[in-house]
Order: sequence, then structure tokens, then C-alpha cells
Amino acid sequence: MSKRDLIPREFEDLLTPAGRRILGGKADICGALADPRRRFLALDGMVSKAKAETLRRVLEEHLRPLLSPMNDPIPPETIWEMEHDYEEWLPKTVRTQTAYLERKREASSQRAQELGIVDLLKSESLAVFAEQLAGRKLDRKSGQQVLCYGQGDYAGPHNDHHPENKRAAEGYLDLHLSLSSKTVDHQYLVYAKGGHFTEMVPVHGLGFLTVYRLPFWHYTTPLQAKLGRAESARRWVLLATYLYAAEKKSSA
Repeated sequence: MSKRDLIPREFEDLLTPAGRRILGGKADICGALADPRRRFLALDGMVSKAKAETLRRVLEEHLRPLLSPMNDPIPPETIWEMEHDYEEWLPKTVRTQTAYLERKREASSQRAQELGIVDLLKSESLAVFAEQLAGRKLDRKSGQQVLCYGQGDYAGPHNDHHPENKRAAEGYLDLHLSLSSKTVDHQYLVYAKGGHFTEMVPVHGLGFLTVYRLPFWHYTTPLQAKLGRAESARRWVLLATYLYAAEKKSSA
């Protein structure tokens, strides 16, 4: 069996019976993100652990050498150019590695296409699964990306608001599939509720799904490895971004 055959083209083929209930619109959680008070879902047990581990191993072996660094540290001027007390400002900071799958000329994108990762993230069953949680139709022209967090990697506070993009300005949906190695001790998503960073959930599982109704303020804590295992501790994230489908105008 080739490595290409180890990654299913359809997201449905990764799902457990619980995941298939969501796909079929038969789970209580369906439509949860249609509630304007709810911004985020964390779901475990929807993806087969065995299939998730196979997928993680393929990424480790075949995609990791081709990843590009994302390294945006805190700018020193955020301290030394301040003129008044208590007027701190902080742009988005991040340290991780990535493959931008829409940049088709890059080696990582081409390899992801060969492996079947792109097909998986563009699959109809993934879009339908996301729709069931969103409670509304999604545009099938989605965005795809792969992230890989190692020891100490993180994403600082940000809101993922895109006011310059007319379609995304009023909101959109992200779905993340996390694939962590057993040597990861923890990594958390912290997000705002009622104007404060009060909510925190673990995101370092194997086959763990997180779904975001963006924009809202959140950050990802530095990944921490189990004692003595920093070299092998990694959390992969397969990411699909969906705009909401354009509403049809009535002909009346």
C-alpha cells in the first residue's frame, strides 16, 4: 500500500460512529454554532484514533522536512517606543511551522497533494460535517493549511478578523483536526468570553477536532513536551477555512 493510500480522500472515512452521527445531522451538537453566543466547539471521539495516528505518521515522515517556519516574535518597539504608561500594544505573534497548501508551486503543497491531504481537506464530507455544526450553508471554495507545533511553539492573542475581505468581514468558519504525538504533555486554546480570557480547553489530542466561528479573541499556549521528550513532541493541525455561502436573493 502506498503512502497516498493511507490518507483517505473523504473525511467521512476517518469518522467514528459518533462522528458519522454529526455528519448525518443526527447529533445533539448539530447547529450549535448557529447560536450567536457560542464561538467555539471542542470535540473528541469523532475521529478514529488508529486512523488519526496513521495520518500523523505520514505527515511526520513525508511532510515535515518541507515545512516553512512561521516566526513572528514580539517587536522590541512595543516596549522601547512607548511614550505613556499603560499603553501597551501587541500585534499577533507566533512560532510554528506550516505548509500553505494553496501555494501550489511550493514543494510542501505539491507533496501534500500527492499524499492526499489536499483532497481530504477539500472533501465534500468535511464541508458537510462543518455545515452540520455551523447550522448554515458553507461555500465549497475553502482554504487549506497545515500547521506543526513543536516544543514551545504557540500563537499569541489574535482575533482572525479580516475587515478588508468583504466575504469574510462578517464572519467565517475554521475547522482544525489535531494530531498530537504521545510525547506531547499539553497545549491549550484560551479564548475570550464576555470580554475576558476566561475559557481554556486542551487541544493536544489525537484526532481532536476544534471548530471556530470567527472572529473572536483567542490564543494557543506554548506546546509542552513530556519530560525528556522535547525532540519528538509535535502537534499537527490540518486546517480548513470556510466562508459562508452567499444567500440567494428572492426573485419577488
